[in-house]
Amino acid sequence: MLRKPLLLTFCALLACCFTFSANMLDGSEDPPLHNPQPRSLGNDAGPVYASLTAHEWGTFTSIAGNEGEAVEWAPLTGSTDLPAFVEHFRDPGFKLGLRGTVRMETPVLYFYSSMEETVSVSVAFAKGVLTEWYPRASRVEPKAEFYNGMLHQGSASGSIAWDSVTVAPNARAEFPREVGNNHYFAARMTSSTPLRVKTPTGDQQEKFLFYRGVSTFSVPLLAKLTAAGKLVLENRGEQEIANTILFERRGERVGYRIGGAVRKEAALGPPELSGTVEDLCQDLEGMLVAQGLYQDEARAMVETWRSSWFEEGGRLLYIVPPALVNEVLPLTIRPAPAQAVRVFVGRLEVVTPATQKAVEAAFAANDTATLKAYGRFLEPILATMIEKETNQAQVRRFQGYLNAVYGQLVAQNLGRK
Repeated sequence: MLRKPLLLTFCALLACCFTFSANMLDGSEDPPLHNPQPRSLGNDAGPVYASLTAHEWGTFTSIAGNEGEAVEWAPLTGSTDLPAFVEHFRDPGFKLGLRGTVRMETPVLYFYSSMEETVSVSVAFAKGVLTEWYPRASRVEPKAEFYNGMLHQGSASGSIAWDSVTVAPNARAEFPREVGNNHYFAARMTSSTPLRVKTPTGDQQEKFLFYRGVSTFSVPLLAKLTAAGKLVLENRGEQEIANTILFERRGERVGYRIGGAVRKEAALGPPELSGTVEDLCQDLEGMLVAQGLYQDEARAMVETWRSSWFEEGGRLLYIVPPALVNEVLPLTIRPAPAQAVRVFVGRLEVVTPATQKAVEAAFAANDTATLKAYGRFLEPILATMIEKETNQAQVRRFQGYLNAVYGQLVAQNLGRK
């Protein structure tokens, strides 16, 4: 079978550009009335700022294979969707060569306080590496040479730290900006207290701490399609999945089905494409508020990811259990806040028959607009189609499409050097 050798060849080509040395450049409102349930950050011992509250939201993005498990892919392909002032690994080979099972997207950490407080913040990422962040961090690990296989080592983990974060309720809101719209800025549309972060090159201001990364940790849900078109969910974790949403978009038609909580197993039928994105946004905001986010935070999260969560294709959205978030992404704030809430949404792409048909037709017709709509998921979609296909002529055809995608990625990689 040609599949594995071709994938290994592709990975070898990327590896030529991949190894890098991570020598990094080493007016506010009162918080809204709300009474969230405190969530442990795993750092309860020690001093506590009684007036300080911390809220965080983020996304774990994966794509399901034929057996429902999260498969390996290259999530950092394509153009960046972040402002130029954001810090990141600048080596192009690293960005395109890194493969994992989870893309951690835009966790943002808000603080609320009526008085000025200074804290240190650090985050570790199990089986992961941090790829983008802002403001400039005091430290980003690992500092030594890093290669893709390290993400598959059980003890491997990345981390980031800000040693001096001042929560400044009386500070002027002077945040970095760019001409044009960018979904990064939607996260600022909250009543969180402005932050002033001390860096080696001077203070930087922002409404939140921001970071992203890639990992190989095991996501808690499996999502497998049956021959009848139902999506069977299996919760492999110990904690209940608080809520699930099955979404599908085909052109201008959209639909979604709310599946509710999943303790062990559940099955969802395909949604009718008769819904609206506006209704889904309202439902999703309600779920996020129920998990402890403030209303404006929930709205900011949905607005940040509106164009991505509700793009072409099918996917499962679910609430990641807080205990798993703390296990995979332990957060330490010193002195500790009196209250802390962390709400993460899991996104699991599903390769439905409609997606397979659309991708196959787009390649046959050289429909670049449709292929672009599937973007970074195109490679794992094709790999999933090849694994499932029994007709050898079709396998060869799909392999040709996949080789074309690999070729574009390699050319893109070399072109960025």
